[in-house]
Amino acid sequence: MLYTVAAEDAGKRTDVFAAEREELSRSAAQKYIESGDIRVNGRQCTKRYILKEGDVVDISLPEPTELDIVPENIPLDIVYEDHALLVVDKPKGMVVHPAPGNYSGTLVNALLYHCGAELSGINGVIRPGIVHRIDKDTSGLLIVAKNDKAHRFIAEQIAEHSFLREYRAVAVGSFRHSEGTIDAPIARHPRDRKKMAVCSDGKPAVTHYRVIRDYAGYSFISCRLETGRTHQIRVHMSYKGHPLFGDTIYGGGRTKLEIKNEALVRGQCLHAAILGFRHPDDGREMVFESGLPEYFQGVLSALGAASGAADFN
Repeated sequence: MLYTVAAEDAGKRTDVFAAEREELSRSAAQKYIESGDIRVNGRQCTKRYILKEGDVVDISLPEPTELDIVPENIPLDIVYEDHALLVVDKPKGMVVHPAPGNYSGTLVNALLYHCGAELSGINGVIRPGIVHRIDKDTSGLLIVAKNDKAHRFIAEQIAEHSFLREYRAVAVGSFRHSEGTIDAPIARHPRDRKKMAVCSDGKPAVTHYRVIRDYAGYSFISCRLETGRTHQIRVHMSYKGHPLFGDTIYGGGRTKLEIKNEALVRGQCLHAAILGFRHPDDGREMVFESGLPEYFQGVLSALGAASGAADFN
């Protein structure tokens, strides 16, 4: 991919520019520069080269090495299944697809055992059938496509924002308003490439929230995604000063109550509760709902015991 450096990018180091364009870590960008996969004006450069307006950056990354993913007999909570798709209720702590440090025990390993070759191939060997994903420490519903037609049909709904995704979460703090919308673009964090952040040059991101119950210092909320950026709810809530209960990455996990219940939560208190879409065969509307898992109910019980609670109408 060729990029011509615009005025606003002049003065940036080559590794910073490449990392931003390809969503790489800074260290990964530096390795590609050293190997010659990233060049400036047709020549190999150093990672510290300062770009000038009009420079042409050629980023030709090698194809990722596909792994031989092993099917594993891992129990799945399958909410719905037919010839085109599955709806799975993923437990907290399960990684969706293989990645460095998690090449076994993932949802994909379990799907390969359950479905065999009946999974879409659009996202490659690493992510067969995976149309969308939820984080390791987020529990709840996600859809899996069994063929490419179903995959494309669901992906189109996600792109046009007609794919219903509603979450339940516990956030730190009490909200001034019982409901609202957060419209703030999200991109890779400018300094920590493993995180996301609200950035003016990010991709559009919209989250609609509603307070279900206030616990005098904590809030049980519902969040409906209009877009589906990486870590969107976690980033948006942290941006508004309400990080999710137990989320040590985006600012939660520090209150006495969070520390006391750390073993119970082990990560953000976030559950994908409702999933709605049109079926790829005939367009019929399908909606699925997952009840709050045990860890989530435990957090609400702890909050209720620690303080009085008031419902919003």
